[in-house]
Parts: sequence; C-alpha cells; structure tokens
Amino acid sequence: MTQSSGPAPASVESALRTLEAESGGLNALAAALRGPLCQAFARAVDLIRNAKGRVIVTGLGKSGHMARKIAATLASTGTPAFFVHTAEAGHGDLGMITTDDVIMALSWSGEQPEMKTLVNYSARFAIPMIAVTSNAASSLGQAADIVIELPKAREACPHNLAPTTSTMMQVAIGDAIAIALLESRGFTALEFAHFHPGGKLGAMLKFVRDYMRTGAEIPVKPLGTKMSDAVVEMSAKGLGCVCIVNAANEAVGIITDGDLRRHMRPDLLTALVDEIMTRKPKTVPPSMLATEMIEVLNTRKITTLVVTEANKVVGIVHLHDLLRAGVA
Repeated sequence: MTQSSGPAPASVESALRTLEAESGGLNALAAALRGPLCQAFARAVDLIRNAKGRVIVTGLGKSGHMARKIAATLASTGTPAFFVHTAEAGHGDLGMITTDDVIMALSWSGEQPEMKTLVNYSARFAIPMIAVTSNAASSLGQAADIVIELPKAREACPHNLAPTTSTMMQVAIGDAIAIALLESRGFTALEFAHFHPGGKLGAMLKFVRDYMRTGAEIPVKPLGTKMSDAVVEMSAKGLGCVCIVNAANEAVGIITDGDLRRHMRPDLLTALVDEIMTRKPKTVPPSMLATEMIEVLNTRKITTLVVTEANKVVGIVHLHDLLRAGVA
C-alpha cells in the first residue's frame, strides 16, 4: 500500500493531538520530578521499601483502573502489592489492610467522598498513606503522610473532561515508583521469572537447559570422522549442523550447511571433518537465561549454539526450537 501525500485524515490528526497532549503531561511530570516533586517521590519510595507489609493501591473510577495496573506492576517487580477498591473498602475490604502496610491512594481531585473511609482507617491505625493527586491542598492531600502532587496538565479530551492525560501521568508515576524500588533492591531477571512464569515473558526467563536438545538428539561426531559420515549425522538429526568433539567430549568445531556450501568440491565427502569444520564454535552454559541466549544468536547472526558444562558438550540449541516455543 502506497503512502498518501495528501493531508492526514481527521482521525489521524485527532490521534496526534492526543499523543501530543499526553506527551506534554509526561514532560511536565518529568520536570516536576527534577524540582518540587523530587523529595516527596524519594520519601515515598523509601517508605514502601522499608515497609514490613504490602502496598495497598486504591482508587475509584479511572483512577481505580490505574491503581489496579500499578498494583500489578509492583507485585511483579518484587514489591508485594494488591488493589483495594475505594468504595468496597468500607464494606468489609478494610480487613485486607494491616498496620504493617502502606496505602497508596490515587485521586486526581483528592476530594472523592468514598475516600474518607480509607483516610479515617489510615489515621485510626497509623497506617502510612501516600496520596497521588493533582491537589495537595485537597482533603486527601491534607490527610496523607506523603503527597505526590501531579502537574495540572490539560486532558487530551477537547472538553478537558475525560481522564486521559491525567491517567497517563498516574500510571507513569506508578511505573516510576515500581522501577525505583526494583533497582534499589537489586531485583534480578531471575527473581522476575518467579512471579511471571507464563506467556512469552515467562518463556524468555527460562534457561538454556529448558530448550536444549540432549543425549541422542545432539548431532555430534569425533575428530577424524569422514565428511560422508558427518553429513549423514546432520541429515539424521535435522538441525543443519554437526558438533565436532575431541576425545574428552569437548567442542572443538562445528560444521553447518553453510560450511558445506563454502567447501563444496569433488572430494568433500572423503575429506575429514577436521579440514571443514569451523573451529572454536560459540558455546553457552545450560544456566544461561533464554533472553541472553537469543541476544548471542542475534549478535553473531547464527542459528545454533552448542551447550557445554565443565567444557563438556551437554546439549545443542537451535533457533527453530526457540521459535516453536514462542521465545524468539
């Protein structure tokens, strides 16, 4: 489809205005973090990091939707957290909140009547509260221990009514808090894998050992093998390669389909693998993360990796296996 050189459709112009408005809100938020919001943000991160309990993220309406997302992000990055609906809190859900917890309350205006129950509960049991609002002077702001006051940026909505820019800033500050906590704790990809074993992310956080072929599935031949035997091994195992090992079962070379093409000659099949192989093949340990393994494949522009442990060949990984697993 060719790109039109005429004016952009009205819907595209509208989309661009929305993105510009929301980008403006994020820029204003970044400027605030470099200035008046700096100390409050740092105090909020310290409060959460040192808490014995969990982060209770709460909100109502669109702020409630953002609060759910923030709670999920915190929980998956090493900070125990869950969402409590502001209106439901007064109907039994206050029992979910303990004195060891920290409450993070989202309200753009800071004047939602439903928030009063949580505010009173926080004060009664001395549960610290972080308010994320655009109005530090609001009822919520006045009651909170720490106020993260978001800039009063214009909504993307042409009537300046529908929460758009404001919700973008709410979720952005939630992400910023989650990542600051992650980094301060030294939270690793391996720890992330414990909380996210499913989907493509979970697959990426598995190890080489989870995807490698082992035992009789490894295409392997010793030094001194005739190329005719090596080609039979390549064909039988279906990976387009054969690993060449020494007497100690250490990988000393690899022969791929590309090597066959580069060395095509009348006596190829009677030659020894020692002459044809690419020496010092790239190897990886079985304990390497799948994400790191894929980076090696992409950087070297290869499709196969030999897996070694204590210098011994223990497996082989092929790009096609990773594609089938949904990793690559």
